[in-house]
Amino acid sequence: MEKFKIRDYIQGVLESDRRMLAKTITLVESSLPDDQEWSRRILDELMPHTGRALRVGITGLPGAGKSTFIESFGTLLTQNEHRVAVLAVDPSSPKTDGSILADKTRMEKLAVNDRAFIRPSPSGKTLGGVARKTRETMLLCEAAGFDIVMIETVGVGQSEVTVASMVDFFMVLMIAGGGDELQGIKKGVLELADLVAINKADGDNIERAKQAQRQYEMAFHLLSSPSRNWTPPVVTCSSITGAGLDNILKNIQEHREKLTQSGEFQKKRQEQNKEWFRFLVREGVQEWFYASPAGTMMPELIEAVGNGAMTPTTAALKILDRLKGSTF
Repeated sequence: MEKFKIRDYIQGVLESDRRMLAKTITLVESSLPDDQEWSRRILDELMPHTGRALRVGITGLPGAGKSTFIESFGTLLTQNEHRVAVLAVDPSSPKTDGSILADKTRMEKLAVNDRAFIRPSPSGKTLGGVARKTRETMLLCEAAGFDIVMIETVGVGQSEVTVASMVDFFMVLMIAGGGDELQGIKKGVLELADLVAINKADGDNIERAKQAQRQYEMAFHLLSSPSRNWTPPVVTCSSITGAGLDNILKNIQEHREKLTQSGEFQKKRQEQNKEWFRFLVREGVQEWFYASPAGTMMPELIEAVGNGAMTPTTAALKILDRLKGSTF
């Protein structure tokens, strides 16, 4: 990888140089020790220039039209003088940990928009399909002057929880379909939502979308809201016609205003930073452990526990005894 001076990366990001922003993100995503050290120093320098963007998470079941929605909504935002960064979290190849889906081909119009920046992220090994460095990438985009950062999750498993823990506003995208509308999404995901949007409300599907909207509104009465100062609305929209997109933007802006006035917005950001710190410590300790002599004992002990040759308690004590006196 072409290497510049640390000051080149920092200056390039602050000047909104797309080429240098992309190279800085690549540096941050690298697992090489030297690159990680450079990344830390770059992020430390850029931190005073972060935190001013609105962070929006978007999830939804496969087929909900997330990419089309993000392209249409992102275009609307740029028309309203916003600068938009899209971090699209893709499924990864099990062999290369590389992105399978090409986000810039899924969002062709937004990809060539001067006020937008799209960055596919390989999911790697992080729980929930969210790239380990998504948070750092988000900060780099903020330092580069993007005032709205959207993070798209693959919409399966634990990824929604992970994305919700790093954004200000979490949106769940749904579509009207046959049968029970509530079967396709987990209760826990709806409890994270600041807004549910029924997409593809166009043509012959408008009435079905309105019916789904009523069903979700009834469901929300049984769920707890993620905020005491906000009642999550259920709205309909169309990524094709643009109907309802203005209303979604209005809700996002109103949500920020209400939470800012109550002090909840800043408190949420502080809690997210604390959780980020705890996550990094847990991940670092785990990596250290599995590379240590005690960690190398794990496969054999797991096999013994599975075969019933050793109790879990005894196996755990062997690991802990081996760790005594170890240095990090």
